[in-house]
Amino acid sequence: NTGYQSAATNTGYQSAATNTGYQSAATVEGKESIACGLGIGNKAKASLGSWIVLTEWMQDAECNYVIKDIKTAKVDGVKLKADTFYSLIGGKFVEHK
Repeated sequence: NTGYQSAATNTGYQSAATNTGYQSAATVEGKESIACGLGIGNKAKASLGSWIVLTEWMQDAECNYVIKDIKTAKVDGVKLKADTFYSLIGGKFVEHK
């Protein structure tokens, strides 16, 4: 899925939701699934036992957006809560308000 403030949602075992638009969201609900938020200002959430992949962007000296960081983590219910949106800020997964 792409587009400004777009959403990609997927359910089912081993599914994937990928979103690349500005301020977009990716959500998965099935086991062993992956939610990927790859655009600027993205967020992602996944069910327990699934994975999230997030990018963090910054502007370079010429005001172009460039990828600052990419991280992935499994939603374990301890470090990352299930069914909770996260963004990557300062290289860390932060609950999206």
